Amino acid sequence: MTTPWTYKNNTLIFDNIELETFAKKVPTPFYLYSSRQLLNNYQEFYHQALQNDLPAPLVCFALKSNPNLSLLKTLAKEGAGADIVSVGELRQALSAGIDPSKIVFSGVGKRDDEILEALMTGEQGIYSFNVESTEELDDIITQAKKAKRVARIAFRLNPRVNARTHKHISTGYKTHKFGILEEDILVSAEKYKDSPYLNFVGISVHIGSQLTCMEATVDALKAASSLSSKLSKIIGHPLEFLDVGGGLGVDYSPQDKEVLTTPKQYMAMIKDVLEKEMEELPQRIVFEPGRVISARAGMLVTKVIRKKFSDSHQFIIVDGGMNDFVRTSLYEAYHELMPGIKREGKEQMVDVVGPICETADCFAHQRKLTPLEKGDFLGVADTGAYGFSMASTYNMRRLPMEIVVDLEGNWEGQ
Repeated sequence: MTTPWTYKNNTLIFDNIELETFAKKVPTPFYLYSSRQLLNNYQEFYHQALQNDLPAPLVCFALKSNPNLSLLKTLAKEGAGADIVSVGELRQALSAGIDPSKIVFSGVGKRDDEILEALMTGEQGIYSFNVESTEELDDIITQAKKAKRVARIAFRLNPRVNARTHKHISTGYKTHKFGILEEDILVSAEKYKDSPYLNFVGISVHIGSQLTCMEATVDALKAASSLSSKLSKIIGHPLEFLDVGGGLGVDYSPQDKEVLTTPKQYMAMIKDVLEKEMEELPQRIVFEPGRVISARAGMLVTKVIRKKFSDSHQFIIVDGGMNDFVRTSLYEAYHELMPGIKREGKEQMVDVVGPICETADCFAHQRKLTPLEKGDFLGVADTGAYGFSMASTYNMRRLPMEIVVDLEGNWEGQ
């Protein structure tokens, strides 16, 4: 996968613009996004689905990864849909111009008012509610009666598989709050198959985020394929679509590169499993990618406040903190750190830490970097997903600004 950053004469360049050009006009920390990189990532993902003859692929970008309006407008113009988990994300998707008929609504805690608003969106409501519990169906029926509409429903299957990813972003085992077990889906389908307010149109399965190993994904797809056949027999007609979820990982670290599954490999795997497991492919395959589309399109830019020494231990203290970007603190995630200027001199082993009053406020522990001085800028790479969207005002700090470089190379703060 390409990147929007490179070095020229030891100076960090982002989308053909020197990093300091942004930093001289915008207070650090701030996020930088490349519309060009985002679009390239989306097109590659979609192209690979077409190349593998997956039927009528619908790519619903996961807004939870990055809900920036400018970026969403770029994706909407390309025909992307949206994977949402709140009414706020619904409204943001609509504001960006995403068609309601391309929006899927997941999440275990859909409120009645959120269900109603999604039902009332557009001429016929959203494309699908990915239902996470049998109790949720009762609430959807109640709201559908109120709205005098028929809700399009996909059961989200919990396939009882453990994905090889961080425990906080694994979602496909029976002890996780997400999805419904197969036996409960079949009971619910039998119970609700004649409801005039529900139209069962699909099966959804999503087992986690930052997935690199596909063994659990294969098992989940097999389970979804089997369930699709059983469910079709109960409701009396084939399901319209299979939603294979999202979560495809990116290579944040050198170690990730060794186990990474590319979009090309991912699509070939899906095609292979579905052709073996299903008598007939559904009319459409739905995807819910977030990270693989937006992560590499973003960078967090922060500035060195000072250096600190504790015996032989060196700290680089920057003005960005875990409130601005929490992945390295919450998940102990690896992100490349890129000095705005590569100074001459031997690389130094340092901890890069922020100003938040938490020991966990650390971007990197014992990382080798070229010498850094007070006032130097530092880019945290691959932060276009789960960066600003998870930011907070903890310690009463302001939220970082977001800067989008558009397809023509223009930019301004947002």
